[in-house]
Amino acid sequence: MQILLKREKSTDKSTIGKLYLDGAYLCDTLEDIVRPAGEKVPGQTAIPAGDYPVILNMSERFKKIMPLLLNVPDFAGVRIHSGNVSEDTEGCILVGFREDGIADHIFNSRKAYEILFADLEEAVKKETLHITIEAAA
Repeated sequence: MQILLKREKSTDKSTIGKLYLDGAYLCDTLEDIVRPAGEKVPGQTAIPAGDYPVILNMSERFKKIMPLLLNVPDFAGVRIHSGNVSEDTEGCILVGFREDGIADHIFNSRKAYEILFADLEEAVKKETLHITIEAAA
């Protein structure tokens, strides 16, 4: 399964994007700020654009099986999970839905995560997972 995150825009607090599964739009994303290469503020920097393997494994922090991105340069423990504001990310990718006119926030995050996780859980039975993160245009 191909997971594609298309980053759209950044504010001084967060980065918004859209998440696609095998080419079909699933939900919106919220991440920390995209910073220049080599510049990292721990817990407040989005991971570099690129292509990463994804596995489902037990999160010690969240105490459940969740998607984990592997081989992210200078980052560890990068997960896709629910949350509503950039303070919830700590370098991870949050999923949910945007509402027009409201910046730095996504909504219905748990519902978006449930849909995503069900799709990933089914896909991992027959294929490997990876995510491509595209830089904003």
